[in-house]
Amino acid sequence: MTEQPSLPAGGVSVLIRHRIRQEAMSDYEHWLRKTIDVAAGFAGHQGVNILKPAGGHTQYDIAVRFASRAEAEAWVHSRERRALLEEAEGYLVLPDEVDIATGIDNWFQPLNPPVKQPTRWKQWLLTTLVIWLLTLLVPPALSLLLFEPVPLLGLWGLRHAITAAAIVALVIYVIMPRLVRRVSGWLFR
Repeated sequence: MTEQPSLPAGGVSVLIRHRIRQEAMSDYEHWLRKTIDVAAGFAGHQGVNILKPAGGHTQYDIAVRFASRAEAEAWVHSRERRALLEEAEGYLVLPDEVDIATGIDNWFQPLNPPVKQPTRWKQWLLTTLVIWLLTLLVPPALSLLLFEPVPLLGLWGLRHAITAAAIVALVIYVIMPRLVRRVSGWLFR
């Protein structure tokens, strides 16, 4: 009969949920290893459990165990963790979700619950505002920077294709990821 390792008496878990951008998974994994090493240096640290996402999912569930609530809160509110979160900002779809839990009640939460989607009217409103603003700013900027200096690019059709590509690229890669993070409280309410 083999003896089972005993769990530490008392203690708390800092439960962290991260939803990662698909293209940032590898960078996030590297960042996560660094974060685990930093957390291990904090008083009361007792270990880390990571539930990696199943195929097609991008949600990581992380439990960082500490001997006491005060030690767990020291890690959660630390300058080091804030700096690490700033580093990871580009990897996360939404800000991280953090909960400090005791006992075994957190073991029974679903690992990959359905991702909450914002209501359609909020998606429509946010997208319309962004595209409206970009359609006011991008065409004149491209005219000055590209179409006037290189008249061939200003030909009908080609000009529209370049303008549309620039607007879509700005929406997808620059503006919406940052804007959704900033207004996530309102958007996902």
